[in-house]
Amino acid sequence: MRRAVAWAGSGAVAAATAAALCASGLWSDGVLRPVTDAAGRPVPGSLSEKTSVRVDGARLGMVVRGVDATNPVLLHLHGGMPEYFLAARHPTGLESVFTVAWLDRRGAGLSFDPRSPTRDVPLEQHVADALAVTDHLRERFGQDRIYLMAHSGGTFFGLQAAARAPERFHAYVGESQMVRQLESERIAHAYLVARYRELGDQRMVRRLEAAPVTTAGGTPPAYLRLRDTAMHRVGVGTTHDMRSVVTGVVGPSLTCREYTVGEKVRLWRGKLATGVMPGWQQVLRTDLCEAVPELGVPLYLLHGVHDYTCSIGLAREYLDRVRAPVKGFYTFERSAHSPVLEEPERARRILAEDVLRGVTRLADPVRGMTS
Repeated sequence: MRRAVAWAGSGAVAAATAAALCASGLWSDGVLRPVTDAAGRPVPGSLSEKTSVRVDGARLGMVVRGVDATNPVLLHLHGGMPEYFLAARHPTGLESVFTVAWLDRRGAGLSFDPRSPTRDVPLEQHVADALAVTDHLRERFGQDRIYLMAHSGGTFFGLQAAARAPERFHAYVGESQMVRQLESERIAHAYLVARYRELGDQRMVRRLEAAPVTTAGGTPPAYLRLRDTAMHRVGVGTTHDMRSVVTGVVGPSLTCREYTVGEKVRLWRGKLATGVMPGWQQVLRTDLCEAVPELGVPLYLLHGVHDYTCSIGLAREYLDRVRAPVKGFYTFERSAHSPVLEEPERARRILAEDVLRGVTRLADPVRGMTS
């Protein structure tokens, strides 16, 4: 009888917990929304699935969505953390043009494994993972080449993958492209100090000045703890209209209906275990102008004018210097760090009309670029 009472009690606790999660909006079954037409009806033959592929002992998870499996394939590499949940909140419409594979990097989101190291994964492994998943997608969808799109921290790996194996890709699209990230952080720090001084927020100025970003010292922990808050308060973080990481990123990730509770937990366990991004110190020391001076595929860079996470000026400099068969820079005037989410119609048009055709008709005016 006591055992029965105990089981009944645990069941009541579980039911109460489930009810509390449902009431809070955190509980979800993780079922992906279907791809729908203009009338909101599921498109016959469309794809909307969570899947995974084994690469060098790890299970790499991804979300695959597309209106038609015969469309060109686009592999998406995320930044500091998986961002499919933001695309669910801010629809990109890319699945109407491509079959999009939103890959969660090794150690992150759907790919997080508590038994495997996360912070110490070699940077080279992430490049190899991107190429392995590329081969998987090429084989699955019967396409010799696919498109590669990377965002923020993902551009560090994506650009190198495209340079290493151009025969596997039609083009590379960098959204908020990294170049010399330590210099980018110094630019951001100087901007934030000046902006908060202009706003009269002396407390923030003092906190920033107490944690300077320098060539010798890099990005001190005190700055990294303050960085996201400082950027978002003045509209130069994830999106131009996002004023808080808590309400703009954490909240949407926890209430996303397309993640199970367990997947939400793994999303944040992976982020906390990794920090800013894998191999941050090595990333800060790398100059992609030197590492990838030439690209064998068309290069397209999309950048928000308000972005201080990855410097727009350094990205423009990279495009000017790199040798590529086709290259175009696209400035988004209303965006910060995520132009594909912030100005989705323009981004989708660029991919459909320029990237798919291998041209740069919608690009910014040329600034004396060499090819």
